[in-house]
Parts: sequence; C-alpha cells; structure tokens
Amino acid sequence: MSLSSTPSSSSPLSHLWLTRPFSERSTRIFLAVLALALAVVTVLHLALPAGHPLHVSSYTVTLLGKYLCYALLAVAVDLVWGYLGILSLGHGAFFALGGYAMGMYLMRQIGDRGVYGDPVLPDFMVFLNWDSLPWFWHGFDMAWFAFLMVMLAPGLLALLFGFLAFRSRVTGVYLSIITQALTFALMLAFFRNEMGFGGNNGLTDFRELLGFDLRSDATRLGLFLASGVALALGYVVCRGIVGSKLGRVCIASRDAEARVRFLGYRVERVQLCVFVVSAMLAGVAGSLYVPQVGIINPSEFSPLFSIEVVVWVALGGRGTLYGAVIGAILVNYAKTVFTGVMPDAWLFALGGLFVVVTVLLPKGIAGLMTRRRKADSDTQLKEATP
Repeated sequence: MSLSSTPSSSSPLSHLWLTRPFSERSTRIFLAVLALALAVVTVLHLALPAGHPLHVSSYTVTLLGKYLCYALLAVAVDLVWGYLGILSLGHGAFFALGGYAMGMYLMRQIGDRGVYGDPVLPDFMVFLNWDSLPWFWHGFDMAWFAFLMVMLAPGLLALLFGFLAFRSRVTGVYLSIITQALTFALMLAFFRNEMGFGGNNGLTDFRELLGFDLRSDATRLGLFLASGVALALGYVVCRGIVGSKLGRVCIASRDAEARVRFLGYRVERVQLCVFVVSAMLAGVAGSLYVPQVGIINPSEFSPLFSIEVVVWVALGGRGTLYGAVIGAILVNYAKTVFTGVMPDAWLFALGGLFVVVTVLLPKGIAGLMTRRRKADSDTQLKEATP
C-alpha cells in the first residue's frame, strides 16, 4: 500500500481532509439517508395526531435517539478496530464517562438556587450527610464546562491509557484484555459511594437541559435531532481521517506494522491519535444518551456492554463505518423486541448471532452488500461483452 498523499482532485479544497469524505459516494448516500430518516420521523411526530397509525410517539422518538447514540459509539469502535486493528473491549468506559459528565451537569440544575448562586447538593450527597460538593463537581453548573468535559474526560483517559499501552507495544489479545480490565476497574470504582458519583444508583431524576424541560415532547425531539447531527458529524470526521494520509498509515500498520515502522513512521503516535479521537466520539455519544434515558449508573461500564458494541460492528461489517451504524441499529432493535418477548434468552440470542456472523458473514452485512454489487457488476459486464 502506498503511503504517499495523493489528492483526489486538482481543486484546492481537496487538500482539506474534511472535504474529502463528501467526494465519496458512500458518504453522500449515508448522509442523505440519515437526513431523510430524521425528516420523516420529525414530520410523522409533529404533523400526525396521536391516534393516527403512522404517528411516531415521544417514546419511539426517544428510543430512536438512543439507537443513534449507540450508532455513534459503534462508529467510534469501528474506527480503531476496523482501521487500526485494535479490538477495544473497553469503549463502554469512554461512553460512560461522557454520560457521567453530562449527568453531573444535569444534577447541578436540580433544586433551588442558594444565596451565592450554587444549587443544593444532589439527593445522594444529602443522604450520605455530605456538607459540600467534592472538588471535581465544581464547574459542572456551567454548560460550556460540562460539554468540554464530555470530550476531555474520555479523551484524557484514552491519552493516558494509550500512551502506556502503545508505548509498551502491547498488541493483539493482550491489549483487548487490558481494555476490558480498564472498564471493569472503573465499574467497580464507580459502584462505591465514596467516589461521589451516586454509587450503584448512579445519577438520575434529571429535569432540565439548557433551560428546556427534559420531559417535554419538544425537548425529546430536539435531543433526537441532536443525536442525528452528532452521528453525521462523527461519521464525517472518521471518514475524513480514514481518507487522509493518517488513515492510510493506520491501515498499513494494521496489515503490516513492522514494515510501517521500518519506513520510519511512529506507529504508536498514529495509534494514540486515532484512539483518543475515537474515545472523544464515544464520550459525545454517552452525553447525548443520558438525557434521553434519564439515568447513568455504573452498569454502563460493564464489560458485557463493550462486548455488545463489538458484536454490533462485526454484524454490520467492520472497516466500513456505515456498517457499524447498520449493525448498531439492527441489534438494538432486535434487543428491544426480543427482551419484550423472551428477556432471559436475549444473551443466548446475542451470542448465537455473533457466532453466525463470524462463520457465515465474516465481513458483515456491509460485506454482503458489496459482494452482491460486485456480482451484479460482473453480470452486467458479461452481458455487455459480445
């Protein structure tokens, strides 16, 4: 694989990595489908009365918004697994950290304002007889600070973890186990009341976001649209990275890391950069997820959740980005339906699904679609050949 930087066109804009994704047909199709889906759901929710068979209820809007957050998380995982070859079993930690940052902001909006402008202590702190906010809670009454921490907290954790892991050249299954250990350790830590994050109950009973009532239909629709916009931006960022010289180095290091090092590239720096971007995208997904579901607790750190995300990407097709979106939405829709019918059997169904995909669809749904398109092209070529 050539690592030279070759612009896709002679236009000066072709040198800007963020403009490259829009020159790809797959990106334009993805963004068009996403925009159409957002528009259709909005129209069916606002224009049709509640009794109409095509009306989309507020509950469904919230559920679809949650699916979009999961899709953004899947894209973040696909960026490091599909293009770096790093199977991360701990991205749920970055997702949960972004969710906790948003939850802390939402908790500080609860209660009457005091004389000095500080909100009252969260309920769990009152229950534990705390007389003041911990130092790490300060600043979360300001929206800009909280939104900054949504990306900064998972980004710093990924920077520290990635620096130690990639510098030591930990790879393969060992790196996957370490990422899983990371999220498991954080789950155990956040379960403790002394940590100041609500213990096993977590953070809940949110009421307002930027002054808007979280229980209102308009706010729920707004969060759904915000999740769609975040997914679109995250997809474009990832596609821009993949299509740039950095992306080509990522793919080359995935396929032949020793050769890339021999050429003089600092592979650990490339891995660290992409890993941090992926963690920040996961944090954004978690921050949009929390106000829609109304709670964040240590169960989001569960290693099982991170493994589920890997299943989403595998089902959709890793190394495609749009396949991760397809897999996340399909699996979570199946989970919603299946847990309503046979809740105790869902984990067995998920495990069976992973086995079936691994054996029959090694490249996922996206690979199946690509294979069919190629077969159709070959058939048309044969028919056109005299």
